[in-house]
Amino acid sequence: MPRGLFFAKAFLLISGLLINVSILASEATTTIDSSQRPAGNNVVGDLNTDANNVVPVETVHGLSLYDSPELPADFPYFPHVNPQAPKGGTITHTAVGGSFDSTNPFIIRGTPATGVSQIYDTLMASNPNEPFSLYGLLAEGVRLDPDREWIEFDLRPEARFQDGEPVTAYDVVFSLNLLREEGNPFYASYYAGVNEAIALNEHQVRFTFSDTDSRELPLIIAQLPILPRHYWEPREFTSPTLAAHPGSGPYLISEVDPGRRIVYQRDEDYWGKNLPVNIGRYNIDRIVYDYYRDRDIAWEAFKAGLTDFRTDARAATWAIGYDFPAYEEGLVKRLTVPDVNPSMMQAFVFNLRKEKFQDPRVREALSLTFDFPWLNTNIFYDTYRRTESFFQNSEMEATGLPSEEELALLEPFREELIASHGSDRLFTEPLPIDQPLNLRERLRKALALLRDAGYRVEEGVLVNQATGQPLSLEVLLYDSGLERVVQPMLRNMARLGVQTSLRIVDINQYLNRQRNYDYDIVISHFPQSNNPGNEQRDFWTSAAAEAPQSRNRMALAHPAVDALVEAIISADGRKELDTATRALDRVLRWGFYVIPHYHSGETRIAIWDKFGYPEPFPKYAMDLDAWWVDTEREAELQRQRR
Repeated sequence: MPRGLFFAKAFLLISGLLINVSILASEATTTIDSSQRPAGNNVVGDLNTDANNVVPVETVHGLSLYDSPELPADFPYFPHVNPQAPKGGTITHTAVGGSFDSTNPFIIRGTPATGVSQIYDTLMASNPNEPFSLYGLLAEGVRLDPDREWIEFDLRPEARFQDGEPVTAYDVVFSLNLLREEGNPFYASYYAGVNEAIALNEHQVRFTFSDTDSRELPLIIAQLPILPRHYWEPREFTSPTLAAHPGSGPYLISEVDPGRRIVYQRDEDYWGKNLPVNIGRYNIDRIVYDYYRDRDIAWEAFKAGLTDFRTDARAATWAIGYDFPAYEEGLVKRLTVPDVNPSMMQAFVFNLRKEKFQDPRVREALSLTFDFPWLNTNIFYDTYRRTESFFQNSEMEATGLPSEEELALLEPFREELIASHGSDRLFTEPLPIDQPLNLRERLRKALALLRDAGYRVEEGVLVNQATGQPLSLEVLLYDSGLERVVQPMLRNMARLGVQTSLRIVDINQYLNRQRNYDYDIVISHFPQSNNPGNEQRDFWTSAAAEAPQSRNRMALAHPAVDALVEAIISADGRKELDTATRALDRVLRWGFYVIPHYHSGETRIAIWDKFGYPEPFPKYAMDLDAWWVDTEREAELQRQRR
């Protein structure tokens, strides 16, 4: 049960648009100067301000990317919640296809348990009914410099970690530095625009920014997870652990059975349970994640009532699988929740570190072997649509020929783009890319591309004439459920003479091979929000190409891509943002760096009918944190099961 949008877009899917600070029902103006810094080594950095020339900035209750947050400072609770929702009960989720050996989700080593994010509070919390607004959580007030050179937060004096220790500004400073210096390298990139964090006193903290062009950065830092300094400072942060370490959030780690189950218990003494952002939320007493290595076993466990919440990603199951007695008797129900963000790009990703994938003609040829029409008809019950864009189903999706505004961004890199893409099609041919629907025609075109790239078929094997080496590749998986998607593609590749193999390994070996770049092709996901920003650096840029555990699985390193990502981050308005994302989308698609999969445009959920939830669902997130267990229905379910 994720904390709002936390951990979604690392950990907030918000954009590079103009940030305006709400002045609604603001508190008294507060100013801080360098004389208020406490002495000793608890303070990091320097304010770099003149104490006699302090510009007052209004203290407000919320931040927004747009005009102002919708809710006033005295809002009692989020509008979508049930403030009278009962407390109690258990929700048991199904975790499929993996295992875990760590309760630390912030480091490279180990495989973290599902749901660990819910033990942490952040400085501010998102409202699922607003696209990009934040309200105070650990922080009760916030001040943002009009020039975005700094932001300050006033922490709530009553905020506590789960072991009773107070949450202070020194914990905030410690958290930023720890994550950037010892955490997953993603954090160093994600918070790269933050110059330093400064504890002004025990309950006030300031962040100074070196990147004042990133319009989303103040909101990103507002959702920094706050870790307890007193706990982690004497411990080895970079090593996996199974300890039930303390956070400050509404749930505690209760039970840890490595690789099998993790249980979170609602903290009865949670310091923030009566805050407006929390009332009506975090109602369920126990949140359980049961791990299953096999999808079919997990499905049987759900039908038997061993788990009671399931996100159903298998089209066949959704189409014809719900014919068991509990569903027919109304004990199990299905929900579909429309996606509000761009449809996620799921794709086979080529490892460009391998010489055989350097030629774009080879990548394009291999992409033609993915026979989506056949898969959709024979396996998916015609429930999916082919994904084409990295920003599918949004205004940011590139279509047709480049606009004049796009060309202004692309022209400085024309020569590099033509060289890397093997042609000028990016500038001269419209999107979407026109590919034959008939498999025979696609394979004929693929073979022609491979011949142009210097390959010939010799005794049924596709061989590089320059090196004499056959073209061979391996697809690496950890989820056997995707084998039915991979095997038809590999058979089509074999018809071209490509030597193929499929390797299914356990999750730990899979992660280790990813970290060591030891793969030819893997399946990866590129989720997007309606306002992309800093996280794009981790997806596509040269800096992320060799960073361990970055999302740049293909090791893409191109000056045009780097420049377009920075254009997205520094966009001054919606029009500029859309132009930059369309240009980036165009470059990525004509590069054939991935073989796109498919999308449904909705999330499919099956539940045992014991839950209450807000209806209608919030506009921008389903907010499982606002669900509750209906004790009467739960008792009836138990009676009927008996």
